[in-house]
Amino acid sequence: MYSPALMSVLYLAFNTNERVGRLQKLQKSGAHIVVAEPRWPGFFELAKREKPYAIAIDFSGSPSHSLETADYMSKARETKDAALFLLRVPSDRMEAVTKRLPQAAVVTESELSTRLAQLEQEAEARARQKKEAAAAAKKAARAATRANAADKGKAAPAAKAKPAPKAKPAAAPKKKAVKKPAPASKSRPKKKK
Repeated sequence: MYSPALMSVLYLAFNTNERVGRLQKLQKSGAHIVVAEPRWPGFFELAKREKPYAIAIDFSGSPSHSLETADYMSKARETKDAALFLLRVPSDRMEAVTKRLPQAAVVTESELSTRLAQLEQEAEARARQKKEAAAAAKKAARAATRANAADKGKAAPAAKAKPAPKAKPAAAPKKKAVKKPAPASKSRPKKKK
């Protein structure tokens, strides 16, 4: 039912003593959390590989660095469609965050856990619908194949009842013999006997 490879959350936070406890709170949401530091290019390579449906960035380690990371992730082709959540944004950075990242949600860990649980349910429902649609399409394709085979089976006996006459191969056109000119002979005097 749940596949971490399909549904994951990228949690970007600098490695501090608090990160382990914060991660445990987020994991209670039931989401598959992948953790990394917001350092280039590691976080982006991980994002391309994991294809997260949500990205959470903790601003407590280095707010300016985290803002640049969030801005990059919101614009990159591989991650721009992922939900973006920002944690512990300092008040002096709030104006810059709302201006540069209007689509991002500034949340607390408990709010993020609730949102992740909701996103996880929605992602599972979408995956289930996609799987059911694929199964229905496969079933319809099999039915169409069987119907085509049945139609061909009905048409085949009628064709066998009156076979088409075999056509004789066309005779190859005859070539006209080309007369070769006689070799020019040297006139020799005849010998007398």
